[in-house]
Amino acid sequence: MINKFETSNALYKAQEPVFPRRVSGPFRRLKWAVMAVTLGIYYLAPWIPWDRGTQLSDQAILVDLANRRFYFFWIEIWPHEFYFVAGLLIMAGLGLFLFTSALGRVWCGYACPQTVWTDLFILVERWIEGDRNARLRLFYGKWTFRKWRLRITKWFVWILISFGTGGAWVFYFTDASNLARDLWSFDAHPVVYSSISILTLTTFVFGGFMREQICIYMCPWPRIQAAMMDTNTLSVAYRSWRGEPRGKMRQTGRGDCIDCLACVNVCPMGIDIRQGQQMECIACALCIDACDDVMAKIGHDRGLVDYLVLADEEVESAGGQPVSVWKYIFRPRTFLYALIWSSIGIGMIYALFIRNDIDMTIRPVRNPTYLMQSDGAIRNIYEARLRNKLGEARVFQLEITGGKGFLLQLQSSNQAKTITVPADSTYLQRFYITVPKDHPAAKIPLTQLRLWVEDIENGNRSSSKTAFNGAPE
Repeated sequence: MINKFETSNALYKAQEPVFPRRVSGPFRRLKWAVMAVTLGIYYLAPWIPWDRGTQLSDQAILVDLANRRFYFFWIEIWPHEFYFVAGLLIMAGLGLFLFTSALGRVWCGYACPQTVWTDLFILVERWIEGDRNARLRLFYGKWTFRKWRLRITKWFVWILISFGTGGAWVFYFTDASNLARDLWSFDAHPVVYSSISILTLTTFVFGGFMREQICIYMCPWPRIQAAMMDTNTLSVAYRSWRGEPRGKMRQTGRGDCIDCLACVNVCPMGIDIRQGQQMECIACALCIDACDDVMAKIGHDRGLVDYLVLADEEVESAGGQPVSVWKYIFRPRTFLYALIWSSIGIGMIYALFIRNDIDMTIRPVRNPTYLMQSDGAIRNIYEARLRNKLGEARVFQLEITGGKGFLLQLQSSNQAKTITVPADSTYLQRFYITVPKDHPAAKIPLTQLRLWVEDIENGNRSSSKTAFNGAPE
């Protein structure tokens, strides 16, 4: 009798190595271009200079966690402006929805970091070990000196790429030139070395040994995209009505597919596109290039494997003319995503341009709520957090509106009510507001006030609301 709780040794299928064959064509050239642009941006962006003055970093793109700043060329995001970062994240998510609605899994096939680095690792592997057949023979062959030499050379280059990847990432979070100098002199913080080591290891393993496994088992996006796609979504597919039944070229009654397996051999996921839509397909379109090349050689029309809409399959198989692909790209759902995405972007740009170079927040000191002077006057204590977002020190002046008779006094002896705030920094200033004992505000619980801070040099102003606590009898 078989125990139903016994676990079979064959519960999980063993990994089958995938060795994509080299292919040329428009989609492969497009992938090379995307890879060159994305890797170029990633590796070079931290080294782009941008002059912000003597007291600030001259790095164009910098996430300065120590000082809680985010710099992007001329844009500087402060901690209280985190809604800009939240907006960018929302736009990134909606952008994926938009591209999926219009072009299917185009992100996975061309711009996903896992795809880009896997392409780079496969390119190195092909340079060192040869194309598909040579790599297959090497993989299944005995461990000879030549095999060890090729493998160690390939792994060494992979390690160099992975180290450059991890090193480039940490340069985004501190001054790149200073960090590079500290790294070479071994004076950098241990956190930096550990971060680079972890990123190097993960890049080496993910790009070299877990290529398709990352996409199939670890990434949630294929499952999400499956819920967003339908029969009207543009995707890479096989025209079975045209290709079946498969057969050799000299067979009669066969379709256009000669079962050459070119589409299978070039697939980085190791799947057969002729088996229909599959979650593993990343829509890289390399199978299109491979099949078109074969069709051209045997004198058949291209497009046996192509970007197409499954809803058109019945129309095409009946001899009808399919609807223009642009109709499926520019459909209502795509326009809705584009409208929401662009609205958020326009709103963020508007907020970016209307924000002031100076800012202030007021916090009343609640312990005690108010102080009664010897002459009966009522005093409240406040703390003003003044922000100077400019690249040079500025002199700010405080003023109060909301009624007459309110006396504002800084904690220092500065009678002009001016404060010098250093460049690109926050300054905490304590001040007092006092009213005589016969003032109306002294006899009621709360009086609403507005405080203004003014840049004396250029006249820019910013304000913040607060309240004055009286001492009602």
